[in-house]
Amino acid sequence: MPSVRNPILPGFNPDPSIVRVGDDYYIATSTFEWYPGVQIHHSKDLANWELVTRPLNRKSQLDMRGDPDSCGIWAPCLTHDGEKFWLVYTDVKRKDGSFKDCHNYIVNAPSIEGPWSDPVYANSSGFDPSLFHDDDGKKWFVNMLIDHRRRPRVFAGIVLQEFDPAAGKLVGPKKNIFKGTELDLVEGPHLYKRNGWYYLLTAEGGTAYEHACTLARSRDVWGPYEVHPENPILSSKDAPFAALQRAGHGDVVETPDGKTYLVHLCGRPITQKRRSVLGRETSIQEAFWKDDWLYVKNGPVPSLHVEVPGTPDESKYWAEQRYTFEKELHKDFQWLRTPETERIFRLGDGKLTLIGRESIGSWFEHALVARRQTHFSYDAETVIDFSPTDERQFAGLTAYYCRYNFFYLTVTADSNGQRELLLMSSEISYPDGKLRMPLPEPVQIPNEGKVKLALTIRGVKLQFYYALEDDELKSIGPVYDASVISDECGGHQAHGSFTGAFVGMACSDLNGTALPAKFDYFIYRPVKHESDRYEI
Repeated sequence: MPSVRNPILPGFNPDPSIVRVGDDYYIATSTFEWYPGVQIHHSKDLANWELVTRPLNRKSQLDMRGDPDSCGIWAPCLTHDGEKFWLVYTDVKRKDGSFKDCHNYIVNAPSIEGPWSDPVYANSSGFDPSLFHDDDGKKWFVNMLIDHRRRPRVFAGIVLQEFDPAAGKLVGPKKNIFKGTELDLVEGPHLYKRNGWYYLLTAEGGTAYEHACTLARSRDVWGPYEVHPENPILSSKDAPFAALQRAGHGDVVETPDGKTYLVHLCGRPITQKRRSVLGRETSIQEAFWKDDWLYVKNGPVPSLHVEVPGTPDESKYWAEQRYTFEKELHKDFQWLRTPETERIFRLGDGKLTLIGRESIGSWFEHALVARRQTHFSYDAETVIDFSPTDERQFAGLTAYYCRYNFFYLTVTADSNGQRELLLMSSEISYPDGKLRMPLPEPVQIPNEGKVKLALTIRGVKLQFYYALEDDELKSIGPVYDASVISDECGGHQAHGSFTGAFVGMACSDLNGTALPAKFDYFIYRPVKHESDRYEI
């Protein structure tokens, strides 16, 4: 049988929820503050995956303006009840401090492409909701439960309640059916039924280096649930040199011929500082049943290479992507928080026009269009046409994680209207967001004409470049430490940053006049570099 090298969804693709409908597999992953919400990939063979839709794409479904970094869409659950697809998700409005404001919703669709319904509100008692379709026709809704009193802990357990699709709401009694184990921080629940047993798969340990998958079972959906005799069934917490770290938050699927697989999130840290630049990614493990318990093959430590039905084709993964801007934005791109795209960008005449709004890192309305970093090393390039009148108008190329972590080469102007290049960065600057500008002298450029902007990342080294029309690229600014564009540096370093590195185009007009910047194209070129660790 052929094998695939993990992760199967590289780059920022955490909290996978998998479902099979006939011969088709679908994985839904979290998107946090990036719009549209929820990524859904499709595969026929578990080896080759294609992004097919982001279903939460209009204001009635999702508006994240004001959501802090690493809030927004947490841990969607995608299921199918034999007639339609169901997607449940959380929109987190606050995660810091003693409280978490998180609202859970349910949408459905006749096909994966949609149309997806307007949301039905479920509850706000916790996050990571999941929907289970029982064989008697009932639908059970579970989510982790938050207790701000810490009696005895904030992650208080998994709460169960019935969902009535006709009434469009949760009904009947609710109960905390599982309070977790000594691993703590129980979350990410999924319910299954097999051979008369109800199985509850959860994530524990927090989504850093103690992460794990915990399995429990009961004869009654209401419990009590007994924990797997060899729990956790998946974790890298005791294997610091394993290729796949941070393993946890999983979901289970069966192939048509009865084989079982577990998908889960993981991280591939670089440098001895253990920084996950590519964020939390999705991997797959072969599993098997023994004595009505699920085990991961060669587990609990996840395997880098796993046998799957299909043979992976890596040619697309390594291909250069040259994006042009015609009628629609390419599906690889996302933007931040807002459903009102007409206020931040438009396409026409083969250009992407970004409309200058708020500053980079704004939680409300910032014109930034970017794609995931999916390789350890790459080149990026664009050409910008922008005529700023002063220093409060700037646009350019950015390697971005959040308001506390980004590198940004901009075209701007001084107070007299003379165009110049300004290099800005925010590096591990939580909580004050300190801005650094390393150029000792202004780099003036002509007031007319397009400017080519580029950056390269080779392992942990990031370098910016620029060129005027018909000139060769030349470097500008220092060699940056690219590893700071990572989960571990984005804010609360233990459990507070959940996305991944992006690269893209941005525009701000702090005068409030909505000055536009036009971009001709965008290139993302994967590079194989000796420092990259795909196999180790």
